[in-house]
Amino acid sequence: MDKLILKEQVEIIRQAFGYITQFKGCLFVIKIESTLIEHPLFPLLIRDVVLLHRMGINVILVPGARVRIDQVLDTYHIKCTTVDGVRISPPEAIPLIKMAAFDVSNKIITMLAESGAHGVIGNWVRAKGIGVRGGIDFQSTGLVEKVQVDVLRKVVLDGLIPIIPTIGWSATGKPYNCSSNEIAFAVSVEMNASKLFFIVDRLGIMAGNYKIPEDVYLTSDGVVSQLKTAQAGAFLDLNGGKNYDEQLDLVGHAYRACTSGVQRVHVVDGRVEGMILKEIFSNRGFGTMIYADRHDNIRPMVLADIPEVLRVMRPAVEEGALVPRSEEDLEERLADYAVYEVDGTVHACAALHVFPDRQGEIAGIVVDETYTNLGIGRRMVSYFIEEAAVKKLRALFVLTTQTSDWFSQLGFVPGKVTDLPAERQKNYNLQRKSLILRYKISGRRKGGVQVE
Repeated sequence: MDKLILKEQVEIIRQAFGYITQFKGCLFVIKIESTLIEHPLFPLLIRDVVLLHRMGINVILVPGARVRIDQVLDTYHIKCTTVDGVRISPPEAIPLIKMAAFDVSNKIITMLAESGAHGVIGNWVRAKGIGVRGGIDFQSTGLVEKVQVDVLRKVVLDGLIPIIPTIGWSATGKPYNCSSNEIAFAVSVEMNASKLFFIVDRLGIMAGNYKIPEDVYLTSDGVVSQLKTAQAGAFLDLNGGKNYDEQLDLVGHAYRACTSGVQRVHVVDGRVEGMILKEIFSNRGFGTMIYADRHDNIRPMVLADIPEVLRVMRPAVEEGALVPRSEEDLEERLADYAVYEVDGTVHACAALHVFPDRQGEIAGIVVDETYTNLGIGRRMVSYFIEEAAVKKLRALFVLTTQTSDWFSQLGFVPGKVTDLPAERQKNYNLQRKSLILRYKISGRRKGGVQVE
């Protein structure tokens, strides 16, 4: 077997075991887009949900039913209009909407049974009518008023998978048609879920024609990879003038969930086999994650990090892009190093060596192969520019053989050997012929690296 493939498989297994331990006993609320119910891979998605349940993760399912509702209403020639994505539900349509919503839930409960799990459909959502808004009567369309937490929690503790249809009931038993996104949000918040998933029929939150906040990374497919809670709020503010939009609706629910106690919200493509497992058990996500906790950070290196740092460095050393370092080298200069970690796993490292003439060298910068092109290297450099300003250094420099263009984009300019500190001039490897690039520190600046 190819060594690189074996390495990747081992890394995946390590990550998976770590996350299994971390999430055992936690609660995930999973909302499934209605367009996925008839997708050929939908049964595999349900099997993956069952697998999560067997691992000790508690699961609540909220299936969307819009497609099935449309089909049933069309069969009976009942037309409903929508306003800002909300269906106006006339009273005569409610029996058919209920039938469609429970059709979807029954289909899922059958699939759970086929995979050896036990589900239960319940009326755990208390609702009230939207009423009249902007002169429009929404009739029997409702809002979530309350989730019957005690009953729902008992169902979960009994080892069952609750399935919540898109119907809520008033205190007097009147049914209302409710948004599945709103139900999933309310359940995740009131049940103190660790994660809320929106399983959709696209790659994630697509950048498209939206205004994107600064420092938000987009994948090569144009997917917004991650949003901190503040970034999600900025995303909504920047695009607030748009009419109703499904993606903005998802980001809005995610933002509200994260500011209400849910740790992470994931928007994942349900058309791809195993995507929910990849999103959960790999710290390199594949959809869009909106998060309130500290998902990733750059911090000083500690002794326990050294084996992981050597692992991250190895490929660059083998390619000749990085000077080899031993465990003793790292121990000796421990205070100079910082690492980038995700959920306790190191994925990048770099060092800032300070010299008596108030110059600093950024060295040993390397990013795990699975995390390339995510802007991590840029963040490491920005981190050290801030550190250099705090330490009142006058300049930073790097010696590189293969990444001069990349450093130039970050504001570094060519330098000479004579620009280096005296000690570093003595150790300059004439055979390696590394290029010298410098960055002048003009005082601490908010935001780190400025790209010209």
